[in-house]
Amino acid sequence: MQKRSEEATSNRPGFLFDLDGTLVDSNYQHALAWKEALESIGFDIPTWKIHRRIGLSGSMLANELSRQTGITLTKDQSRAASEMHAASFNRRRDEVRVLPGAVVLLQQLTQLSVPWAIATSGTPEDARPSLQLLDIPDNSTVITAQDVTAAKPDPGIFLVAARRLGMSPQDCFVVGDAIWDILAARRAGALAVGLLTGGYSAAELTDAGAYRVLEDAEELRRSLDLTGVHSGIAAPGSHVADASVDNAP
Repeated sequence: MQKRSEEATSNRPGFLFDLDGTLVDSNYQHALAWKEALESIGFDIPTWKIHRRIGLSGSMLANELSRQTGITLTKDQSRAASEMHAASFNRRRDEVRVLPGAVVLLQQLTQLSVPWAIATSGTPEDARPSLQLLDIPDNSTVITAQDVTAAKPDPGIFLVAARRLGMSPQDCFVVGDAIWDILAARRAGALAVGLLTGGYSAAELTDAGAYRVLEDAEELRRSLDLTGVHSGIAAPGSHVADASVDNAP
């Protein structure tokens, strides 16, 4: 009987979660913090342009904004903006809230012995308060910017997360709110579930390659059976079969 239980657990897919905008409602605080930071070094960039780049690392965000606006930041300016962003975001931490269903979803996956990890492009210092809001166990698998050499849409952060779980990325779902999460998931070879909690539209997430688009973590929790997670045994590759059924004419 023990062997069957272990087999059932091993056949379940893993989940790799983005943090900001996916599990905690922090994207807009990050956007405002970056706007304040950029203004501090003399650049007035519309908040909506910044919001579209949340989820990238600070250096990649600066590069993206440079391409979009024609404004080039020096290394010193980029460093100063990153430091100001961290300070500005820290002043807004009390505004950050857990998104609907996030805590219960992680608890339910744990109860079902489904492997999961959190993979964020933020630094450990940036991520720590949000992780505390989620009230996750101390031994949870969390991957941050210090664990990889490149941020999303590079797939590295999800590859490392899957490896820490002892799984292949092909046996995992990536859950994220931004096109950068979806693109990184595709490059890692994982199926991506897009959530609307980050401000991207369903069409944008689908066009980037999301297998499904759901409203939030609560809808994902209620739809876990569609990913092959239920109280019985999930057959290997069952989530791939779901995708073909979902897209059937």
